[in-house]
Amino acid sequence: MSKAIQAVRGMNDLLPETVERWQLVEATARDVLHAYGYREIRLPLLEKSELFARSIGSQTDIVEKEMYSFEDRNGDNLTLRPEGTAGCVRAGIENGFLHNQIQRLWYAGPMFRHERPQKGRYRQFHQIGVEAFGIDTPDLDAELILMCVRLWKSLGLEGLTLELNSLGTPESRATYRAKLTRFLKARRDQLDEDSLRRLEKNPMRILDSKNPAMQPVIAEAPNLHDHLDEDSRTHFDRLGEYLKESGVAYRINPRLVRGLDYYTRTVFEWTTDRLGAQSAVCAGGRFDGLVEQLGGRPAPAAGFAIGMERLVELLARQSPSPSSGAPEAYLVLLGESAGKHGLRLAECLRNAGLRIECHCGGGGLKAQLKRADRSRARFALMLGDEELQDNTVTVKDMRGKDVQVSVHQDVLIDFLNERTGRRVKT
Repeated sequence: MSKAIQAVRGMNDLLPETVERWQLVEATARDVLHAYGYREIRLPLLEKSELFARSIGSQTDIVEKEMYSFEDRNGDNLTLRPEGTAGCVRAGIENGFLHNQIQRLWYAGPMFRHERPQKGRYRQFHQIGVEAFGIDTPDLDAELILMCVRLWKSLGLEGLTLELNSLGTPESRATYRAKLTRFLKARRDQLDEDSLRRLEKNPMRILDSKNPAMQPVIAEAPNLHDHLDEDSRTHFDRLGEYLKESGVAYRINPRLVRGLDYYTRTVFEWTTDRLGAQSAVCAGGRFDGLVEQLGGRPAPAAGFAIGMERLVELLARQSPSPSSGAPEAYLVLLGESAGKHGLRLAECLRNAGLRIECHCGGGGLKAQLKRADRSRARFALMLGDEELQDNTVTVKDMRGKDVQVSVHQDVLIDFLNERTGRRVKT
């Protein structure tokens, strides 16, 4: 017997009981985003590799080490998308809906990075991305953050902390980067291997190191806020005023730099201490120069991305099972005649809005009731020769005190409606 093929490392199956929680998050997010006027856009999984080298930065870890890239049969170098913003901007430029326009967009789906798999960090991971174009004022930054707040409340999540920083303009950041590089080179002997690798190419990423041994050096490093240009400082201060007015608590983290080169001015993260090392659940900020950088007419932009795996894990830790996707009733069919009538009855109940799982494959009463119990349905609806003759159904409450009653089929929908406390079409 040949060995069974397993999933690619870091690319995981989502089983039905897990998918129910994902669906809850996705549906809630969709409702929240639509409430703010954001419209869904659907983007390809594959893009030209050049897109990410130009947007994320050719010297970032993502482009240098983590992308799934290959040459196709036409000789084109393609990449499975490692993030969604670059593709969204590409679509906007290509389809001509960014120049001199305000666009509020969102997307969802898998992303791919060849990282070392660990809990909360996988090679295929999923994001909900939100992007807004054409607005350069801090009220947009505040709106993005308020959308997150509303989503957390809608999901009943607690323990999320908002961290804010400003990266300034590319010009002011270049000045700071030069000073930071001089500081770090003078302490080269205190840097770990990862920081030494980043020192020449991307020194600001050293500030984001999680290595405890690096924290004393990072604590002494020059403060980016001391090198902000006046416009960026004003923008950041006004954002703080908007958030305070809206009652949103936040913490300024001058070491928050993000791992993508395209960010400017505002950057933010929503973090939690309840998921171990992978603390960031949502992150984003401004990328005012990215549209022009990718060949479009200049357009300000801002957005964020939510890590679905981490958000779902946080939800699982804080709340009981989501609204169940289990059927409301399981139809137990005893005999050939009951099987034929039962399929028609099940369709009538579904037409009334009920979730019905209909038994298939035959079997005795005991075996079918075991399946009904495993389905997590509240009711077992038993239909046999006697019920067919009387035009009734025997209803067994699987989650109550073993109550069993006979109900005429003409009033079955009303009966189930009353017992489940839901409105059902009649």
